[in-house]
Amino acid sequence: MSTNTKDRPVVSPEDAELAEKYKNEANEYFKKQDFNTAIDLYSKAIEKNPNPAVYRANRSFAYLKIECFGYALVDADNAVALDKNYVKGYYRRAAANMSLGKWKDALKDYEYVTKVRPNDKDAKLKFVECNKIVKKIAFEKAISVEDNKKNIANSINLDGMTIENDYMGPELEEGKVTLKFIKELMELYKNQGKLHRKFAYKILLDIKTYFMGQPSLIDITIGDNDKFTVCGDVHGQFYDLMNIFELNGLPSETNPYLFNGDFVDRGSFSVECIFTLFGFKLLYPNHFFMSRGNHESATMNQMYGFDGEVKSKYTVQMAELFTEVYNWLPLAHCLNKRVMVMHGGLFSRDDVTLDEIRKIDRNRQPPEEGPMCELLWSDPQPQNGRAPSKRGVGCQFGPDVTSKFLELNKLDYVIRSHEVKNDGYEVAHDGKCITVFSAPNYCDTMGNKGAFIILNGKDMIPQYTTYEAVPHPNVKPMAYANSLLSLMC
Repeated sequence: MSTNTKDRPVVSPEDAELAEKYKNEANEYFKKQDFNTAIDLYSKAIEKNPNPAVYRANRSFAYLKIECFGYALVDADNAVALDKNYVKGYYRRAAANMSLGKWKDALKDYEYVTKVRPNDKDAKLKFVECNKIVKKIAFEKAISVEDNKKNIANSINLDGMTIENDYMGPELEEGKVTLKFIKELMELYKNQGKLHRKFAYKILLDIKTYFMGQPSLIDITIGDNDKFTVCGDVHGQFYDLMNIFELNGLPSETNPYLFNGDFVDRGSFSVECIFTLFGFKLLYPNHFFMSRGNHESATMNQMYGFDGEVKSKYTVQMAELFTEVYNWLPLAHCLNKRVMVMHGGLFSRDDVTLDEIRKIDRNRQPPEEGPMCELLWSDPQPQNGRAPSKRGVGCQFGPDVTSKFLELNKLDYVIRSHEVKNDGYEVAHDGKCITVFSAPNYCDTMGNKGAFIILNGKDMIPQYTTYEAVPHPNVKPMAYANSLLSLMC
């Protein structure tokens, strides 16, 4: 029986009937994986009748699907508040908390469900899995010494790694990446081959050393007659990455690229993506650039597949080394002193300068607040001002916030990524905030196009190329993701 009925609004039978109609329509759109339309319809149902917990819980699930974890958590909280006995509300809240890395909070809800439903095998399984993760995190925290972090890179013994006689893949030449090596590597990956661990480790050690010498904000100069390409999230979709190079040419000193974060996770060819990108970075360090995304972090990698993929294809040690490398990725790029490029977005303060960004101490896991967090997590909103993030991390910023940032730092506009867009890109804030997303048919379900942006150094006017997804081998997205994610439904 529902609780908290005392102050609930009285709803007419007509509105209650209409709300139920909206909910049923929303459920159909949800089944078709049109989550945004489903959210709109659930919202209409809630507007007509705010009392049923199921409307909030269903909308929470739809928000989870589009990675609006903050909104999902609010809806799940409200569902539980509306009906303390509505078990699905606790499930949704646990899923939202897990997506935000709040494992202890998720565990409390699963524990509650197992108590009220002792015979629910699904709830028991989720409780056991979540409890394992909480204990593992506590154990790792207990044995780690913050002031004396172990350096995985220093523990790698390349000389002790033997290249077996039957290895037929590409080899580094005198320890260096060459164009021949990169081309052979891409062909190897297209045929689902694997780079030898010795060369994989060497690439990681070299790229870490390179990034350690870079500032957190990289300044890039583009000549008047030169072309420059900006790509958004690729999320482990290797075959779509190859399609970008088919459409726009391989990276080179005359065809420079910037990949704007979220190279890995979700898609199940993340290892192939990251070694290809790191290879090009080593080959053309001054003409190939990479920004850190929110998925270049340990928590995201453990949840959404990259950590599991590296452990499956290589070793636990390599997964830990990737975390070290990602901590050194630059946070943002400034093109011709006119265009700022970052993965997420702008800030909860109006006085953030390029110089402050340049000096950020980035060698760490992303914090939960402040400029580094916001560069990786924030999103634009259509209305002026700021609002709490729909993701539960970072903030949402309006056109006025963008204008103030650009004026303070004497910039023309910003480019960011981080969000799926139906056309692969979106122009907002009077043309001053551009989103580019380069993973078409994201997770094999979203049906969106991918896009990249081409700039000419002289005018810096963005030109957009969009494309559809290409076929890939039958390995589903999230194949290596944390087992709990497949249990969150």
